[in-house]
Amino acid sequence: MREFDIRYFDKYRENNRLEVKKARGGLPESIWETYSSMANCYGGIILLGVVEKSDGEFSTTGLQDVEKLKKDFWNTINNGKKISINLLSDSDIEDFKVGDDIILAIHIPRAQREDRPVYINNDLFGGTFRRNGEGDYHCTKSEIKAMLRDQTEETSDMKVLKDFEVSDLNMETVHAYRNRHTAYRAEHVWAGLTDEEYLERIGAAKRVREDGKIHPTAAGLLMFGEEYRILYEYPEYFLDYREMLDPSIRWTDRLQSSSGDWTGNLFDFFFRIYSKLVKDLKIPFKLEGITRIDDTPVHKALREALANCLVNTDFYVGRGVVIRKEMDKIVMENPGYVRTGKDQMLKGGISDPRNKALMKMFNMIGIGERAGSGVPNIYAVWESQGWNPPVIDEQYNPDRTILTLVFTEKQAEKTSRKNKQKKQAEKTGENSRALKTVENKKLILDFLHSQGSSKATDIAMYIGLSSARARVILSELADDGKVQTEGNGRSRRYMLSDAEIN
Repeated sequence: MREFDIRYFDKYRENNRLEVKKARGGLPESIWETYSSMANCYGGIILLGVVEKSDGEFSTTGLQDVEKLKKDFWNTINNGKKISINLLSDSDIEDFKVGDDIILAIHIPRAQREDRPVYINNDLFGGTFRRNGEGDYHCTKSEIKAMLRDQTEETSDMKVLKDFEVSDLNMETVHAYRNRHTAYRAEHVWAGLTDEEYLERIGAAKRVREDGKIHPTAAGLLMFGEEYRILYEYPEYFLDYREMLDPSIRWTDRLQSSSGDWTGNLFDFFFRIYSKLVKDLKIPFKLEGITRIDDTPVHKALREALANCLVNTDFYVGRGVVIRKEMDKIVMENPGYVRTGKDQMLKGGISDPRNKALMKMFNMIGIGERAGSGVPNIYAVWESQGWNPPVIDEQYNPDRTILTLVFTEKQAEKTSRKNKQKKQAEKTGENSRALKTVENKKLILDFLHSQGSSKATDIAMYIGLSSARARVILSELADDGKVQTEGNGRSRRYMLSDAEIN
């Protein structure tokens, strides 16, 4: 049995992933709400036999019968009528000794999306919990339905919409997509297909056996449909781009899917706002030979970020997609939590988009990553630019993911750059002053050669220097043996040395 060391659990204090309970009278009933809430978020630790004081320090209360607590815990967690699923193994419960007291640490893992929601009391809608800054809270029906949608491998955008026809799609958008596909993959084997055949190949439509016809999929409707038709399937669908570059104006530009003066679909939204996002990027272009290459890693990273935002959106959840462009940052918000979990998303290597068919369509025109490396690539690009790292914030009730891309330099690099610039400026200034001194020395010698013996004030007036500066330069010329003096104080005069005259 190990001695208790709170530093071992400090990392769980972040994101409210640590819960302490006295448990002197046995297992507290609230432990199961906490189990559900942690499993439905990012996991955590429950410490039994511990209380947290007002100053944040922990104090042990002791446990009366540790073995009975363990037995009661395992009996309850394996009771399907009490807990929907047991995610723990024997190694997830540890004993710790604090003086004469023993405490229990219960490690709660994050449930896989196939196992969420984790609920209690055999009550899906009344017994599902999550954690926020204040502790455990009951999930809403919307949150529970979102977790249920995410259980299946076939994502919701693959659904065939039997009440729609291919003619319900905007064919101008379809043709614009095909043109981009052709530009990206010239002479692709699908180039000669009819529109219906092509839409079926890319996952935007599917043939239904009942009537033998091709109908759009949900992904096809989202990508190529008209906004008012998209609302039939997704009542909460909304796309919003806000440009706020002038503090005195609420927004300097805005594009909404509900405006009625454009299609409002994902394809047109992506390319309309991408051009706005990159318009003011102060990124130097590159040359390949004599050809200018404007598509930098930053441009590619922004396309990746925007595609990630759209393909991971839960279009059944309210508040819609919001993209904000400000003077020093771009913020991308989408409904829906991160399916792989934020930690895994930052590591990369696993791709689990909420809308797989949409991702396929973006990939086919050269946008987005299927290998799960998209977000790490964005971070790498920001690192290479010396900018502060992107920030990902995940919110619940309602589910929302927020990516903030800042264009400000890291403070250390900014300070280093300023110091370097200052040194360069100082060096440049020193070089400039040295050149000016050489020039002034020549002017003084020329003046003395033509005027003969002269006072420092007369020399200074001729050259355009202060008398003090003129005397400094004359002193240097005297040290060099090129000028000699006669008299003292105000009557002192300067003339060329015999060596300089000869």
